[in-house]
Amino acid sequence: MAVVEQQTVRETILSRWANDVLPSLSGLVQIPALSPAFDPDWAQTGQLKAAIDHVRAWIDARALPGATIEVVQLEGRTPVLLIDVPATPGTGDTGAEDKGTVLLYGHLDKQPPVGGWSEGLGPWTPVVRDGRLYGRGSADDGYAGYAATTALEAIRAAGGRHARAVVLLETGEESGSPDLPAYLEHLTEKLGSVSFVVCLDSGGNDYERMWLTTSLRGMVQVHLTVRVLDSAQHSGLASGVVPSSFRILRTLLDRIENSETGEITLAELNVEIPENRRVEAQATADVAPGAIRTAFPLVEGSRSVSDDDLQLLLNNSWRPTLSVIGATGFPEPANAGNVLRDSSTLALSFRLPPTADSATALAAIETALTTDVPYGAKVELAGLERADGWNAPVTAPWLAGALEKVSEHVFGAPWRSVGLGGSIPFMGLLGEKYPEAQFLVTGALGPDSNAHVPDEWLHLEHAQRVTEAVAHILHAHARG
Repeated sequence: MAVVEQQTVRETILSRWANDVLPSLSGLVQIPALSPAFDPDWAQTGQLKAAIDHVRAWIDARALPGATIEVVQLEGRTPVLLIDVPATPGTGDTGAEDKGTVLLYGHLDKQPPVGGWSEGLGPWTPVVRDGRLYGRGSADDGYAGYAATTALEAIRAAGGRHARAVVLLETGEESGSPDLPAYLEHLTEKLGSVSFVVCLDSGGNDYERMWLTTSLRGMVQVHLTVRVLDSAQHSGLASGVVPSSFRILRTLLDRIENSETGEITLAELNVEIPENRRVEAQATADVAPGAIRTAFPLVEGSRSVSDDDLQLLLNNSWRPTLSVIGATGFPEPANAGNVLRDSSTLALSFRLPPTADSATALAAIETALTTDVPYGAKVELAGLERADGWNAPVTAPWLAGALEKVSEHVFGAPWRSVGLGGSIPFMGLLGEKYPEAQFLVTGALGPDSNAHVPDEWLHLEHAQRVTEAVAHILHAHARG
């Protein structure tokens, strides 16, 4: 990594971000491109198409030599934007083919706006303030396609190399990427031999260094309904005779979760944590003691589930958890009369260890919730979803060396890894399809970037550094 190359890459990226990326990314924020789970009529509303057209026009204007750009849309499925950039001349000893394809991934669909944005901010109103770009989809992760394209531009401007690169931007990630298996199958021949995957839909615990996501939890979702009556009854007349549907719900959940500790007791949802991931988690904890305990806006007097940073990190990355994320059948308190309700429904979200089998986990959950139900109440399961997690392969020497160099020259701090508590289904799919590929799962999200909630924001300087790091790592891949 020569000094002149470093300077040229940096200057190119800073210029592109200031003059080209930020204006277009701000325009993307204005497009309410809700993911299909939040906009069932997405094909008619046209916002996903508008987001793709917006980014496509910007990339078209980059005029990358030999690049082709196309929208791929299978019947009845959300579209993907595909940018195919040929390898730079001289890549590899025998030509570009020996380095395979680099697949750079991001998504353009967004979470719903959610109320409660701060004064002067809004989901579809891009605002730059104190080095931050506010707006839905700015950090999660509308910037990804811009960063990937800019990294490729910077390599070429500095006389560097990169293998054939394909930027794939989907529009269903926030809905669990249901269409991606079909697209991976459809694009198998076009993608060729994928040797390196760069995912920019992640982040880390601070904005001081490069963070690698080395594992992703899987997930299972279930809508659980307990029905005890054909119609609701006066609570004074029926209580004590008819069991409460909510009490039965609590009993069923106790079969799965220890309500005092949060521990998931089903064996099918637990795995042995690999030693190398424990070591990585300890190194992350050592970087900023207490950071994980203060990363979230706990109410005054509340505390995290443990005072041990290592255990909190492992809880969030390698241990299963249950969150109740929704409910129906409950009136608002102000409208609640003395009624024994006929049924209660809870939406359950399970996060699974990266190596747990989600199909086996779902089957175990179904059995626990439907077997020997108290009082013979009727249990209904709906909204069943599942996705496997992902555990990164052992880091290749060329990638390890490149990470050390960008840590020194770009960030000035050692890189660290983190197991992400959320899911990126695409990584699990790619891990299965390309078992020999190396993975760089990173991004500009920080612990307070507010993805999925009000006041989402992108740390612009950190996003630029991530772009710069990706450029150098792509160069190292081509040379390694």
